[in-house]
Amino acid sequence: MRQARRSMRTVVAHVVIVCVTLATIYPIIQIIGISLRPADRLYTTSLSIIPEDATAQAYHDVLFEKDFLLWLRNSTVVAGIVTLIGVFLAATSGYAFSRFRFVLRKSGLYSFLIAQMFPATMLLLPLYVLMKGLHLLNSLGGLAVAYVATALPFCVWTMKGYYDTIPRELEEAAMMDGASYWRAFRTVVLPLAAPALAITAIFSFMAAWSEFMVARVIITTKSLHTLPLGLESLSSTFQTEWANYAAGSVLVSLPVVLLFLFLNRYFVSGLTLGGVKQ
Repeated sequence: MRQARRSMRTVVAHVVIVCVTLATIYPIIQIIGISLRPADRLYTTSLSIIPEDATAQAYHDVLFEKDFLLWLRNSTVVAGIVTLIGVFLAATSGYAFSRFRFVLRKSGLYSFLIAQMFPATMLLLPLYVLMKGLHLLNSLGGLAVAYVATALPFCVWTMKGYYDTIPRELEEAAMMDGASYWRAFRTVVLPLAAPALAITAIFSFMAAWSEFMVARVIITTKSLHTLPLGLESLSSTFQTEWANYAAGSVLVSLPVVLLFLFLNRYFVSGLTLGGVKQ
């Protein structure tokens, strides 16, 4: 009887997982289908995944007739800067908050937590005033600074929490062998923190790659548009280029998927490195 109940719970769990997965994937499949529709069938009510007379013309138009490559370059520059700076600052700051006791340590952690509680839209005005004061408005550098400021609190808490799970004995053993704090951190702690570093990198990248509101406020020149701003320009009051919009959305999602696949191996690699000898 108990075995039957356990089997029933397993079946129900699998059914729920399959239903949730289908509900998640179906809109993505529909977007791909819209991007493959011919121009005369954009407003069809058909729910077929692959439309009749499917064509890749929308992808050609987005890549070669729009400024997609320019938007891609701008987004890559901004996201790359945010990822590198975000990972470096989060890795070092999180280690300091985890291992050292200093004045205003708790206040600093709580300030990060409070800053994370506010949505980005509430920070638009202070960010605009700050960027204007620093003469960073309408620049990719200013946009990168804004993204780092908004993504860093979560990243610091993530790294700090993961460092807390790493035994201090590993660093103490390295320092007994003559290693400095920096060398112990770089050669012992960082390899073990690979999963947290991967999560921090993905979060920092996505925070800059797909963000729209902050970019809309800071960037005003079309030549500096990022991918979200560029895709938004494909829609207008009277007409929206749905096929191009869908094709651009598919292309925008590919770098995030590739980054996740690249960093996926680091999610578990850090868990098997090192150990404490009993």
